[in-house]
Amino acid sequence: MAAKDLYEKDLYKILGVSKNDDAAAIKKAYRKLAKDLHPDKTKGDKKLEDRFKEVSEAYEVLSDDKKRAEYQEMRDAFTNGRVPRGGQQAPGGGFGGGGFEDIFGGGSQSDIFSTLFGGGNRAPRRGQDLQTETTISFRDAIYGREITLRVNDQSITTRVPAGIKDGGKIKLKGRGAPGQAGPGDLFIIINVTKHPVFTRDGNNLLMSLPVTFTEAALGADISVPTLSGDDVVVRLAPGTPNGKVLRVKERGVKKDFQSGDLLITVEVQVPQRIDSKAKAALEEFAELTKSDSPRTHLKERAGA
Repeated sequence: MAAKDLYEKDLYKILGVSKNDDAAAIKKAYRKLAKDLHPDKTKGDKKLEDRFKEVSEAYEVLSDDKKRAEYQEMRDAFTNGRVPRGGQQAPGGGFGGGGFEDIFGGGSQSDIFSTLFGGGNRAPRRGQDLQTETTISFRDAIYGREITLRVNDQSITTRVPAGIKDGGKIKLKGRGAPGQAGPGDLFIIINVTKHPVFTRDGNNLLMSLPVTFTEAALGADISVPTLSGDDVVVRLAPGTPNGKVLRVKERGVKKDFQSGDLLITVEVQVPQRIDSKAKAALEEFAELTKSDSPRTHLKERAGA
Protein backbone atom coordinates (compact mmCIF):
# COMPACT_ATOMS: atom_id res chain seq x y z
CA MET A 1 0.00 0.00 0.00
CA ALA A 2 1.53 3.33 -1.04
CA ALA A 3 2.16 5.58 1.93
CA LYS A 4 0.34 8.51 0.36
CA ASP A 5 -2.82 6.40 0.06
CA LEU A 6 -2.87 4.94 3.56
CA TYR A 7 -4.89 7.51 5.46
CA GLU A 8 -7.27 7.94 2.51
CA LYS A 9 -8.29 4.26 2.71
CA ASP A 10 -10.99 3.13 5.13
CA LEU A 11 -9.33 -0.03 6.42
CA TYR A 12 -12.32 -0.82 8.64
CA LYS A 13 -14.63 -0.82 5.61
CA ILE A 14 -12.21 -3.07 3.72
CA LEU A 15 -12.49 -5.68 6.49
CA GLY A 16 -16.21 -5.07 7.03
CA VAL A 17 -15.82 -4.02 10.67
CA SER A 18 -16.46 -0.85 12.63
CA LYS A 19 -13.97 1.49 14.27
CA ASN A 20 -15.16 0.34 17.70
CA ASP A 21 -14.76 -3.41 17.07
CA ASP A 22 -12.19 -5.15 19.25
CA ALA A 23 -9.21 -7.23 18.11
CA ALA A 24 -11.18 -10.48 18.25
CA ALA A 25 -13.88 -9.16 15.90
CA ILE A 26 -11.26 -7.84 13.48
CA LYS A 27 -9.44 -11.17 13.50
CA LYS A 28 -12.69 -13.08 12.91
CA ALA A 29 -13.64 -10.84 9.97
CA TYR A 30 -10.19 -11.16 8.44
CA ARG A 31 -10.09 -14.94 8.74
CA LYS A 32 -13.45 -15.28 6.99
CA LEU A 33 -12.40 -12.97 4.14
CA ALA A 34 -8.96 -14.56 3.82
CA LYS A 35 -10.54 -18.00 3.58
CA ASP A 36 -12.93 -16.89 0.82
CA LEU A 37 -10.33 -14.87 -1.11
CA HIS A 38 -7.23 -17.04 -0.75
CA PRO A 39 -5.44 -17.49 -4.11
CA ASP A 40 -5.63 -21.28 -3.75
CA LYS A 41 -9.41 -20.90 -3.87
CA THR A 42 -9.82 -18.07 -6.40
CA LYS A 43 -7.71 -19.86 -9.04
CA GLY A 44 -5.91 -16.91 -10.63
CA ASP A 45 -8.77 -14.38 -10.56
CA LYS A 46 -6.73 -11.14 -10.62
CA LYS A 47 -9.52 -9.01 -9.17
CA LEU A 48 -9.98 -11.35 -6.22
CA GLU A 49 -6.21 -11.62 -5.74
CA ASP A 50 -6.02 -7.83 -5.48
CA ARG A 51 -8.88 -7.89 -3.01
CA PHE A 52 -7.02 -10.54 -0.96
CA LYS A 53 -3.93 -8.32 -0.85
CA GLU A 54 -6.02 -5.31 0.16
CA VAL A 55 -7.65 -7.29 2.98
CA SER A 56 -4.25 -8.58 4.17
CA GLU A 57 -2.77 -5.07 4.17
CA ALA A 58 -5.74 -3.73 6.16
CA TYR A 59 -5.41 -6.53 8.70
CA GLU A 60 -1.67 -5.89 9.04
CA VAL A 61 -2.42 -2.39 10.33
CA LEU A 62 -5.59 -3.04 12.34
CA SER A 63 -4.25 -6.17 14.09
CA ASP A 64 -1.35 -4.19 15.56
CA ASP A 65 -2.44 -1.87 18.40
CA LYS A 66 0.29 0.70 17.74
CA LYS A 67 -0.20 0.79 13.97
CA ARG A 68 -3.97 0.93 14.43
CA ALA A 69 -3.75 3.91 16.80
CA GLU A 70 -1.42 5.81 14.48
CA TYR A 71 -3.55 5.01 11.45
CA GLN A 72 -6.68 6.13 13.30
CA GLU A 73 -5.06 9.44 14.23
CA MET A 74 -4.18 10.09 10.59
CA ARG A 75 -7.56 8.85 9.39
CA ASP A 76 -9.44 11.14 11.77
CA ALA A 77 -7.33 14.10 10.63
CA PHE A 78 -8.09 13.27 7.02
CA THR A 79 -11.85 12.83 7.44
CA ASN A 80 -12.06 16.06 9.50
CA GLY A 81 -10.36 18.06 6.73
CA ARG A 82 -7.10 18.66 8.54
CA VAL A 83 -5.32 16.62 5.85
CA PRO A 84 -6.79 17.29 2.38
CA ARG A 85 -7.06 14.58 -0.27
CA GLY A 86 -3.78 13.83 -1.98
CA GLY A 87 -1.87 15.35 0.94
CA GLN A 88 -1.79 18.85 -0.66
CA GLN A 89 -1.49 21.93 1.49
CA ALA A 90 -4.54 24.07 2.08
CA PRO A 91 -4.51 27.68 0.84
CA GLY A 92 -2.31 29.82 3.04
CA GLY A 93 0.00 26.96 3.92
CA GLY A 94 -0.34 24.07 6.34
CA PHE A 95 -3.06 21.46 6.39
CA GLY A 96 -6.35 23.13 7.20
CA GLY A 97 -4.82 25.64 9.59
CA GLY A 98 -2.21 23.41 11.18
CA GLY A 99 0.72 21.73 9.48
CA PHE A 100 0.98 17.97 9.21
CA GLU A 101 3.85 18.23 11.66
CA ASP A 102 1.60 20.05 14.15
CA ILE A 103 -1.07 17.37 13.94
CA PHE A 104 1.28 14.47 14.62
CA GLY A 105 3.78 16.11 16.91
CA GLY A 106 6.62 16.74 14.49
CA GLY A 107 7.98 14.91 11.47
CA SER A 108 7.02 14.74 7.83
CA GLN A 109 4.39 12.52 6.22
CA SER A 110 7.11 10.07 5.20
CA ASP A 111 8.29 9.96 8.83
CA ILE A 112 4.80 9.02 9.98
CA PHE A 113 4.51 6.23 7.43
CA SER A 114 8.01 5.11 8.32
CA THR A 115 6.85 4.73 11.92
CA LEU A 116 3.92 2.62 10.76
CA PHE A 117 5.78 0.29 8.41
CA GLY A 118 9.38 0.42 9.55
CA GLY A 119 11.37 2.06 6.81
CA GLY A 120 10.75 5.08 4.59
CA ASN A 121 13.20 7.02 2.49
CA ARG A 122 16.00 7.20 5.06
CA ALA A 123 16.85 3.47 5.16
CA PRO A 124 16.23 0.33 3.10
CA ARG A 125 12.89 -1.22 3.89
CA ARG A 126 12.44 -4.84 4.95
CA GLY A 127 10.03 -6.93 2.90
CA GLN A 128 6.38 -7.13 3.95
CA ASP A 129 5.27 -9.90 6.29
CA LEU A 130 2.77 -12.25 4.67
CA GLN A 131 -0.02 -14.23 6.24
CA THR A 132 -1.92 -17.27 5.04
CA GLU A 133 -3.88 -20.08 6.64
CA THR A 134 -4.57 -23.76 6.26
CA THR A 135 -6.85 -26.39 7.80
CA ILE A 136 -5.73 -29.67 9.34
CA SER A 137 -7.50 -32.49 11.14
CA PHE A 138 -7.89 -32.71 14.90
CA ARG A 139 -5.59 -35.73 14.99
CA ASP A 140 -2.87 -33.98 12.95
CA ALA A 141 -3.03 -31.03 15.35
CA ILE A 142 -2.39 -33.35 18.28
CA TYR A 143 0.44 -35.36 16.72
CA GLY A 144 1.85 -32.84 14.23
CA ARG A 145 2.38 -33.24 10.49
CA GLU A 146 4.22 -31.82 7.52
CA ILE A 147 2.25 -29.47 5.26
CA THR A 148 2.94 -27.90 1.86
CA LEU A 149 1.36 -24.58 0.85
CA ARG A 150 1.39 -22.37 -2.22
CA VAL A 151 2.24 -18.78 -1.27
CA ASN A 152 2.89 -16.17 -3.97
CA ASP A 153 3.46 -18.93 -6.54
CA GLN A 154 6.03 -20.60 -4.29
CA SER A 155 5.75 -24.06 -2.77
CA ILE A 156 6.55 -23.91 0.95
CA THR A 157 6.88 -27.00 3.15
CA THR A 158 6.98 -26.84 6.93
CA ARG A 159 6.19 -28.92 9.98
CA VAL A 160 3.10 -28.26 12.10
CA PRO A 161 4.26 -28.87 15.70
CA ALA A 162 2.46 -31.47 17.78
CA GLY A 163 -0.11 -30.00 20.14
CA ILE A 164 -0.92 -26.86 18.15
CA LYS A 165 -4.30 -25.33 18.96
CA ASP A 166 -7.04 -24.07 16.66
CA GLY A 167 -6.04 -20.57 15.59
CA GLY A 168 -2.37 -21.20 16.39
CA LYS A 169 0.24 -19.41 14.30
CA ILE A 170 3.48 -20.67 12.77
CA LYS A 171 6.19 -18.13 11.89
CA LEU A 172 8.54 -18.86 8.99
CA LYS A 173 11.34 -16.32 9.20
CA GLY A 174 12.43 -14.82 5.90
CA ARG A 175 9.69 -16.45 3.82
CA GLY A 176 7.65 -13.28 3.31
CA ALA A 177 7.85 -10.69 0.54
CA PRO A 178 11.32 -9.60 -0.64
CA GLY A 179 12.71 -6.19 0.34
CA GLN A 180 15.88 -4.11 0.16
CA ALA A 181 16.74 -4.92 3.77
CA GLY A 182 15.82 -8.58 3.41
CA PRO A 183 12.57 -10.54 3.14
CA GLY A 184 9.73 -10.33 5.61
CA ASP A 185 8.32 -13.29 7.51
CA LEU A 186 5.46 -15.64 6.67
CA PHE A 187 2.79 -16.37 9.28
CA ILE A 188 0.57 -19.44 8.85
CA ILE A 189 -2.68 -19.58 10.84
CA ILE A 190 -3.73 -23.16 11.60
CA ASN A 191 -7.45 -24.00 11.61
CA VAL A 192 -8.31 -27.33 13.27
CA THR A 193 -11.41 -29.29 12.33
CA LYS A 194 -13.63 -30.78 15.03
CA HIS A 195 -13.41 -34.47 15.92
CA PRO A 196 -16.61 -36.56 16.21
CA VAL A 197 -15.50 -38.13 19.51
CA PHE A 198 -12.71 -36.12 21.14
CA THR A 199 -12.39 -32.51 22.26
CA ARG A 200 -9.51 -30.72 23.94
CA ASP A 201 -9.00 -28.79 27.16
CA GLY A 202 -5.42 -27.59 27.39
CA ASN A 203 -3.30 -30.73 27.18
CA ASN A 204 -6.15 -33.02 28.18
CA LEU A 205 -8.35 -34.88 25.71
CA LEU A 206 -12.04 -35.23 26.59
CA MET A 207 -14.66 -37.74 25.49
CA SER A 208 -18.07 -39.02 26.56
CA LEU A 209 -18.62 -42.74 27.19
CA PRO A 210 -22.18 -44.07 26.85
CA VAL A 211 -22.88 -46.96 29.25
CA THR A 212 -25.98 -48.98 30.05
CA PHE A 213 -27.92 -48.74 33.29
CA THR A 214 -26.81 -52.23 34.30
CA GLU A 215 -23.13 -51.47 33.58
CA ALA A 216 -23.33 -48.39 35.78
CA ALA A 217 -25.27 -50.22 38.51
CA LEU A 218 -23.31 -53.49 38.60
CA GLY A 219 -19.91 -52.24 37.43
CA ALA A 220 -18.08 -53.28 34.29
CA ASP A 221 -14.79 -53.29 32.42
CA ILE A 222 -15.27 -51.35 29.17
CA SER A 223 -12.96 -51.05 26.16
CA VAL A 224 -12.56 -47.41 25.10
CA PRO A 225 -11.01 -46.12 21.83
CA THR A 226 -8.21 -43.57 21.96
CA LEU A 227 -7.05 -40.96 19.47
CA SER A 228 -3.85 -42.94 18.79
CA GLY A 229 -5.93 -45.85 17.45
CA ASP A 230 -5.54 -48.45 20.20
CA ASP A 231 -8.03 -49.18 22.97
CA VAL A 232 -7.77 -48.86 26.73
CA VAL A 233 -9.90 -50.66 29.29
CA VAL A 234 -11.57 -48.60 32.01
CA ARG A 235 -13.28 -50.06 35.04
CA LEU A 236 -16.67 -48.81 36.22
CA ALA A 237 -17.20 -49.35 39.92
CA PRO A 238 -20.63 -50.68 40.95
CA GLY A 239 -23.00 -47.75 41.36
CA THR A 240 -21.11 -45.37 39.05
CA PRO A 241 -23.24 -42.21 38.69
CA ASN A 242 -24.03 -40.38 35.48
CA GLY A 243 -21.41 -37.66 34.85
CA LYS A 244 -18.59 -39.46 36.65
CA VAL A 245 -15.21 -38.54 35.13
CA LEU A 246 -12.63 -41.29 34.66
CA ARG A 247 -8.99 -40.43 34.05
CA VAL A 248 -6.56 -42.35 31.86
CA LYS A 249 -3.07 -41.05 32.61
CA GLU A 250 -0.82 -39.68 29.84
CA ARG A 251 -3.19 -40.42 26.95
CA GLY A 252 -3.80 -36.76 26.14
CA VAL A 253 -1.73 -34.17 24.26
CA LYS A 254 2.06 -34.54 24.41
CA LYS A 255 3.63 -31.08 24.35
CA ASP A 256 6.82 -29.58 25.76
CA PHE A 257 7.91 -32.96 27.17
CA GLN A 258 4.68 -33.28 29.14
CA SER A 259 1.60 -35.40 28.50
CA GLY A 260 -1.99 -34.58 29.34
CA ASP A 261 -4.60 -37.15 30.29
CA LEU A 262 -7.67 -38.64 28.66
CA LEU A 263 -10.75 -37.61 30.65
CA ILE A 264 -13.80 -39.82 30.10
CA THR A 265 -17.26 -38.64 31.20
CA VAL A 266 -19.74 -41.43 31.89
CA GLU A 267 -23.14 -41.03 30.25
CA VAL A 268 -25.72 -43.51 31.54
CA GLN A 269 -28.13 -44.33 28.73
CA VAL A 270 -31.83 -44.89 29.41
CA PRO A 271 -33.42 -47.40 26.99
CA GLN A 272 -36.20 -45.91 24.88
CA ARG A 273 -37.94 -49.25 24.31
CA ILE A 274 -37.97 -52.43 26.39
CA ASP A 275 -39.69 -55.75 25.86
CA SER A 276 -42.11 -57.35 28.31
CA LYS A 277 -39.49 -59.46 30.07
CA ALA A 278 -37.17 -56.50 30.63
CA LYS A 279 -40.12 -54.43 31.82
CA ALA A 280 -41.12 -57.12 34.33
CA ALA A 281 -37.52 -57.30 35.58
CA LEU A 282 -37.36 -53.53 36.03
CA GLU A 283 -40.69 -53.48 37.86
CA GLU A 284 -39.36 -56.15 40.20
CA PHE A 285 -36.20 -54.16 40.69
CA ALA A 286 -38.25 -51.04 41.46
CA GLU A 287 -40.26 -52.92 44.06
CA LEU A 288 -37.12 -54.28 45.72
CA THR A 289 -35.45 -50.87 45.90
CA LYS A 290 -38.40 -48.59 46.63
CA SER A 291 -37.13 -47.89 50.13
CA ASP A 292 -33.94 -46.43 48.67
CA SER A 293 -35.51 -43.38 47.03
CA PRO A 294 -32.94 -40.74 45.95
CA ARG A 295 -35.52 -38.05 46.76
CA THR A 296 -35.94 -38.87 50.44
CA HIS A 297 -34.58 -35.55 51.71
CA LEU A 298 -35.33 -33.41 48.66
CA LYS A 299 -38.30 -31.56 50.19
CA GLU A 300 -36.41 -30.91 53.41
CA ARG A 301 -33.46 -29.37 51.53
CA ALA A 302 -35.81 -27.36 49.28
CA GLY A 303 -37.45 -25.72 52.31
CA ALA A 304 -34.23 -25.03 54.17
